[in-house]
Amino acid sequence: MTTNEIEKKWHIDLSLLTNRNDVTKRFDFVIHISNQIYVFETNFYKSGGSKLNETARSFKMIAEEVNKIEEMTFIWVTDGIGWNSARKKLKETFDVFGYTL
Repeated sequence: MTTNEIEKKWHIDLSLLTNRNDVTKRFDFVIHISNQIYVFETNFYKSGGSKLNETARSFKMIAEEVNKIEEMTFIWVTDGIGWNSARKKLKETFDVFGYTL
C-alpha cells in the first residue's frame, strides 16, 4: 500500500514522510488497528554488500519521520547472514527504532 493510499483511506497527513507529497512510498504490509496504522517493511539478505548499508540508512530515515507521526508505527522485519558484514549500520538503525525483537 502506498503513502497516498494510506492518506486517502485513513485521512492522515503523511507529508513528513513524503517530502510534502513529492515522493510516494510503498510499504510491504499495512495494518490498521483502532487509531493506529502499522506499516511494515520486510527483507532478507543472504550476502553482504553496499546494498545493506543503503537499506539501513533508508529505513533509519523512514523510522525517524514516522516517529513524528502519532498515529503511525513503522516496523522493519529483516534477517539473513548478509547483515553479519553490516552489523554496525544495522545497530545504528535499530537505535532509532528504540526497540528490537
